[in-house]
Amino acid sequence: MNTPPPTAAPPQRLEHFPISFFATVMGSAGLAIAWKKAHLVLGLPADIGLALQWWALTLFGVLAAFYLAKMARHWPAVQHEFAHPVRLNFFPASSISLLLLAVAFAETHAVLAQGLWTVGAILHLGFTLTVMSSWIHHTRYDIKHANPAWFIPVVGNIIVPVAGVGFAPAEISWFFFSIGLLFWIVLLTIVMNRLFFHEPLPERLTPTLFILIAPPAVGFIAWVKLQGGEIDAFARILYYVGLFLTLLLASNALRFFRIRFFLSTWAYSFPLAAITVATLVMAERMGGLFVPLGWLLLAVLSTVLLLLTLRTAQGVLRGEICVPE
Repeated sequence: MNTPPPTAAPPQRLEHFPISFFATVMGSAGLAIAWKKAHLVLGLPADIGLALQWWALTLFGVLAAFYLAKMARHWPAVQHEFAHPVRLNFFPASSISLLLLAVAFAETHAVLAQGLWTVGAILHLGFTLTVMSSWIHHTRYDIKHANPAWFIPVVGNIIVPVAGVGFAPAEISWFFFSIGLLFWIVLLTIVMNRLFFHEPLPERLTPTLFILIAPPAVGFIAWVKLQGGEIDAFARILYYVGLFLTLLLASNALRFFRIRFFLSTWAYSFPLAAITVATLVMAERMGGLFVPLGWLLLAVLSTVLLLLTLRTAQGVLRGEICVPE
């Protein structure tokens, strides 16, 4: 009697739990911040923003537990992910998540927010030094690896002052802001060179184009915080660059609608939240057309986050996520 050939064991889902999952926390925390700002500026109910901030914190706790379990049980898989020229850039999404949670909780739970901010800032500085050292002393990078996700490790420093102005001496916030602003310009040049003169981004990375919106939008918010709330000429430059990039990507909406769902699709979420909050800041101080624009962007952001959350839950239930690529 012939015995059937042995079949390969199904891959363990935990082993393939991606670090990019933390982008869901960035988007969820960004939505919470936007709704809390909308409560102050547009008079919307406060409970929505409060509920969303706790949802984002819970989501972070769940994802952190899974990734720590992966580190304990599948360390070689973590090392492989950290050595990957694209996935490496998503590790700082975890520290940015902490920084955004600090922003969300700053007004209601100051002690918790300060703890989240402190850990997030230290962790993000460590990621920045590690990733930049990898770029400088590399043996594996090519121009085709460049994509907007490269902004996450270094330009992410620009988020630190948003809550940091209330938790630490101003010079610390200026330190992080300076890093983020300078290397935004450097990396923007590299990424634009790759987009203009080389092959298009692969489908899986195409949603990361939305990350282009985040540096000027968050930079605007951080600059206004550092300047004590003043909307000066440089603040306007940052805001309008972010708004232009939003319009540019919106004009290509049909291209994005045709893309299949990947976890990288969550790259739509935080940048949209950033420009929404930036617009609400403009509405708060300038009024006028910024008020209806704030309403519009909040509606778009909320719809996108709802669809992304539902599609991600569907993907988890169907076993489409945490599988070998």
